[in-house]
Amino acid sequence: MAVTKVVMPKLSDAMESGKIIKWLKKEGDRIQGGDILAEVETDKADVEMEAFGAGVLRKILVPAGETAAIGALIGVIAEPGDDIAALVASAPAGAGAGAGSVAQKTPLRAEPAPAPAPAGAASATASAPRPAAATPSAPPTPVARPAAVVGAPSAVPAGLGQGTQSGRVKASPLAKKIAAQTGVDLRLIQGSGPGGRIIRRDVEAAGSGAAPAIAMPAAAAGAEFEDVPLTQIRAAIARRMPLSKAPVPHFYVTSEVAMDHAWELREQLNTLEGQPKISVNDLVIRASALALLSHPGVNASLQGDAIRVFHRAHIGIAVALEDGLITPVLRDCHAKPLAQIAVEARDLVERARNRKLRAQELSGATFSISNLGMFDVTEFSAIINPPEGAILAVGSVRRVPVVDESGLGVGRRMMLTISCDHRVMDGAMGARFLQDVKRLLEEPLRLLV
Repeated sequence: MAVTKVVMPKLSDAMESGKIIKWLKKEGDRIQGGDILAEVETDKADVEMEAFGAGVLRKILVPAGETAAIGALIGVIAEPGDDIAALVASAPAGAGAGAGSVAQKTPLRAEPAPAPAPAGAASATASAPRPAAATPSAPPTPVARPAAVVGAPSAVPAGLGQGTQSGRVKASPLAKKIAAQTGVDLRLIQGSGPGGRIIRRDVEAAGSGAAPAIAMPAAAAGAEFEDVPLTQIRAAIARRMPLSKAPVPHFYVTSEVAMDHAWELREQLNTLEGQPKISVNDLVIRASALALLSHPGVNASLQGDAIRVFHRAHIGIAVALEDGLITPVLRDCHAKPLAQIAVEARDLVERARNRKLRAQELSGATFSISNLGMFDVTEFSAIINPPEGAILAVGSVRRVPVVDESGLGVGRRMMLTISCDHRVMDGAMGARFLQDVKRLLEEPLRLLV
């Protein structure tokens, strides 16, 4: 039977690398095609990775918690008698391609520890940090800084500051950073690193004393800032947004919608026993899908030298997570009744928040909707999610004073703003589309047809 390479799959349009959350199979397990091998964290969700071949999971090359680039070899499926030595041996070069991949730094087999250098022999790694086994069990007890030497380098007590050369303290960058944050005076620490260099554990030991080496002002007692590593989602947003806002010429069209009838219809539908609850967003999705059928030029995207016009409305629903924004796709909204949209949209959003989306739900939208109404936002402009040609921004439904033929009253109003790619459509096209969405929401019985 043929040997099957298990590679990091491309699970979304923007995905460049994936992180193995956990392997659901272990080495030696019998695998059938379609079995779930592992859970992978992408830029949008946690996705189950299927096996595309049968055999035995002979080798796992990227362990749980590590990241690999798209297409990198992360495992091998083969029969027990198949020779996979050459494939495994070639894995570091292939699996390590691409930024963020750690396959190269993950050893394929245990390597023996290097033999200690002979006494007196020159070493090319003499400046490297001392291995943990050779580290003294307890660093020297830090000495509290006398008040008389504050700000006076020449008054440093004898025996300390061994890492100084010509008034400069020898310390690792990390040690200097920690010392600056905790108020520890490096000149009063005896380093335990190579050549008396002050390293992290020396500073931490000094900082655990009864009093800090330097009295810090109250306002500066804590760290001034914190660098938080980008999550997969936030990293993808950081990469993709400049590809949208900068090169894509956005234009915006805004319209105010009278939501009185839609609000009443929604309340009536939600009193029906055994029927799904309808949200304002469900009404907007249904109205947008129907309007896209009438205005296919808005349901389009730029593809090189052509404009690709879609005949099905696959709508991306923006979902806010703690670490970013994702847009899972609800497919064929034009062909689904309002109740089905309500059920599927709620399920999609819940699974997006729990990072349990399926691979096919991560890409393929032809149009997107971003609703910030739940945050009491009156109106806003959304950034187009390439390669889509437009996105609709939805504000909150507000009770406001209105004037009509009967005089002054109170009504429910909602602002809609469509962001359009001017390379794909012009202002009139976007305005006509928005006009139809407005009409459908103001005559909501049309949404039930």
